[in-house]
Amino acid sequence: MSIIEQFALNGKTALVTGCKRGIGRAMAVGLAEAGADIIGVSATLEKSGSAVEADVTALGRNFAAYACDFSDRQALYAFIQQVTTDFPTIDILVNNAGTILRKPAAEHPDEYWDKVIEVNLNAQFVLSREIGKGMVARGRGKIIFTASLLTFQGGITVPGYAASKGGIGQLTKALANEWAGKGVQVNAIAPGYIRTDNTQALQDDPVRSKAILERIPAGRWGEPDDFKGPVVFLASAASNYVNGEILTVDGGWMGR
Repeated sequence: MSIIEQFALNGKTALVTGCKRGIGRAMAVGLAEAGADIIGVSATLEKSGSAVEADVTALGRNFAAYACDFSDRQALYAFIQQVTTDFPTIDILVNNAGTILRKPAAEHPDEYWDKVIEVNLNAQFVLSREIGKGMVARGRGKIIFTASLLTFQGGITVPGYAASKGGIGQLTKALANEWAGKGVQVNAIAPGYIRTDNTQALQDDPVRSKAILERIPAGRWGEPDDFKGPVVFLASAASNYVNGEILTVDGGWMGR
């Protein structure tokens, strides 16, 4: 198989969570550019007419939209039942949906902790288990989590987020250990400081923004499009011998 053929995703169907904007939207578009049809789900994704749908269909690929609040376990199970009925074969699962709530640890309420853990970790496991079992039965599939720099570091004022992303790192390895021998590759991408809505407060803070840029060897904030290549690699045959890895896309932050 040529290298071009290894990266091609023609005939594949990818489910991308948290795809309405930012990194998730870029990942969905990147997968479509490589040939995949896209199933998109976000808490507030429009049934039709979304920007990500326009991006994907402009490439000649199919796009199916779903809305699901991942903090609601029953809504998640209802979504899984519907999407697996509509699409019995899902080749690629990109677990990108997530949330972050900020408050110092001593003041961090149960509601913040519970919501972040439910969306960022519990829902990711349930979705991966339910979609992954079909991949295991077929003997092939790709699961890609969105991890974080806080998979490795503790952060400040985001204890729930740090705990959830640390858990994602371990979940990636745990699933890879069980499923690599069954033809299913499970890996993660850990974004650095990326120019998205989630980091707007940091971008707007002249002190924090300056400190962040001074540590990044690349000397710039990352952009959502920086994730197209990594997600296509991990979704394609080019990564068939890559299992349980957390790929940092951070401009060199973790190397400092």
